[in-house]
Amino acid sequence: MRNSNRRIARMGRSRKKLPGMNLTSLMDVFTILVFFLLTNSATNEALEAPKSISLPASVVETKPQETVVILVTPENILVQGKIVSSTVDVNNSPAVVVEAIKKALLVQRSRAIGIDVSKEPEVNILADRKIPFSLLKKIMSSCTSAGYSKISLAVIQKASQSS
Repeated sequence: MRNSNRRIARMGRSRKKLPGMNLTSLMDVFTILVFFLLTNSATNEALEAPKSISLPASVVETKPQETVVILVTPENILVQGKIVSSTVDVNNSPAVVVEAIKKALLVQRSRAIGIDVSKEPEVNILADRKIPFSLLKKIMSSCTSAGYSKISLAVIQKASQSS
């Protein structure tokens, strides 16, 4: 009997315990993966219009690309988030081309020269639906004067109408 007790005790000591699985490195990988997916999934979806403007509705098929953005609020005109002129001043001006907008677009174009020269420069205009077309026409003329021949007006996408 004593012999079997010793044998059982010896077997118990000789058994190696399996180490627990270390999940720290696995959690790190998943955290990096989730962060990567969150940052890259939201980049080129669509332009977000500020709450201060309400875009007109339209049936569109393609989403806007990442380009220079001109934001036209009832108070100001912004190029890439920087105020360049007052909406009232541009609307009351007899000039067809707004020099402040043209200058800001030329600065943006000079920054983008090294990125992709083969692409034609594009601009997206986000304007409140109540902005008069005469003002938008001056802004678009300023864009073409600065060399931006592809101009897109941002709208809210409605469901397409089936015929």
